Amino acid sequence: MEFEGKKVLVIGIARSGVAAINSLVRRGAAVTACDIKDRDQLGDDILNRIEKLGAVCCCGKYPVVDKDKFDIVVPSPGVPLDVEPVARARALDIPVMGEVELAYRIKSPDVNIYAITGTNGKTTTTSLLHFILQQDGRKAAAGGNIGVPLTGLIEQMPEGELATEISSFQLATTISFHPHIAGILNITPDHLDRHKTLEAYIEAKARIFANQNADDFVILNYEDNILRKMAAKCRSEVVFFSTERVLDQGAYIENGYIKVKIKNRSARICPASAIKLRGRHNLENILCATAMAWAAGVNAEVLHKALAEFKGIRHRMEEVGIKNGVLYINDSKGTNPESTIKAIESFAEPLVLILGGRSKGSDFRPLARLVNKRVKELVLLGEARAIIKQAVMETGFKNINEVDSFEAAVNKAAELSEPGDVVLLSPACASWDMFDNYEQRGDLFCQMVRARKE
Repeated sequence: MEFEGKKVLVIGIARSGVAAINSLVRRGAAVTACDIKDRDQLGDDILNRIEKLGAVCCCGKYPVVDKDKFDIVVPSPGVPLDVEPVARARALDIPVMGEVELAYRIKSPDVNIYAITGTNGKTTTTSLLHFILQQDGRKAAAGGNIGVPLTGLIEQMPEGELATEISSFQLATTISFHPHIAGILNITPDHLDRHKTLEAYIEAKARIFANQNADDFVILNYEDNILRKMAAKCRSEVVFFSTERVLDQGAYIENGYIKVKIKNRSARICPASAIKLRGRHNLENILCATAMAWAAGVNAEVLHKALAEFKGIRHRMEEVGIKNGVLYINDSKGTNPESTIKAIESFAEPLVLILGGRSKGSDFRPLARLVNKRVKELVLLGEARAIIKQAVMETGFKNINEVDSFEAAVNKAAELSEPGDVVLLSPACASWDMFDNYEQRGDLFCQMVRARKE
């Protein structure tokens, strides 16, 4: 699509919105940038930068959308698709595309996109795939839902390979997005406050392979029933991975070794014991990245070296340090119950668990049952604490400690812990009731832990 002369409305003036504005202005589009926040909330720095690009800013309200006013509408991932300007655009058949779709349309044909989605594990898998590609000496970058917005990377890459994390919000506004290799790690109920139904959430995730063909690959978790059934809808080459069984084709564990086989290429990569990351969920992430890298032509020697050296990412099962014999783990990226369940299952030690924040419409009952079996003390905070408390109390668990601030939660967890324990921050909730993002929450946790005296 040519953007020169097009009248484009970008909704949401944050990281991906600003990246989209920059790319559109560079291609001659007449851009109006809007945000429901007013000028004081957004700040002069970001607005001055946008206005210097040549875009018109509309703050504190949404402009009226009509066919004579806008040719394209670009909502940021955080903007619900039922807001008035998006709903109006769709009713008028005005194209609605997100920043990821925009990035795909402006990319060089010499850039290959490898896209990863799923409810949990996206960031770890994307970061690992990027690390593997770098170890193979390729011109590679990582971005999308992590780090730099996709359009920002595309602008800097005339050629190369992009490992991209793509969320359900981003996929929901794709049209022609076509990654050569796609991976879906798992699907469990999440973001139902936004998608409303599990079926709609699954439909959004499936868009990652919607435009693939027989020359492409989609990597799926065989142990996820939803994904196993989804394979029938794929036109691309389906490759499974599994931590539970040996597969005829795919990535799997056999006799303690990670193995991969796709078509006529197969190899024993390395012992699973060589992996530095804790937990079966991380083994799934590793197998998905391994299969994607193998499909991209990476050899076994490079894969072995990369898998053995990869240390994980910040805010996901991050070992902050040991204080007074207690290990502190920052899993601030655990923003739904399923992610926290996987974190808990990674430890045999007694756990002091910090839970709470803003619920994303989750069912906390499965997590509550595991808390009753595996957690020594529970520290609750945030908007969702009453819902979580009710679910936990119904299991008969009684060691519940409620606090009113994040600082109080960390201090209470430290007070309740003893040498040999693990204090685990894995909130099972979004951070937005107290923080701008999960990174800010995790950073404060790390800061407070490191400041504690021995």
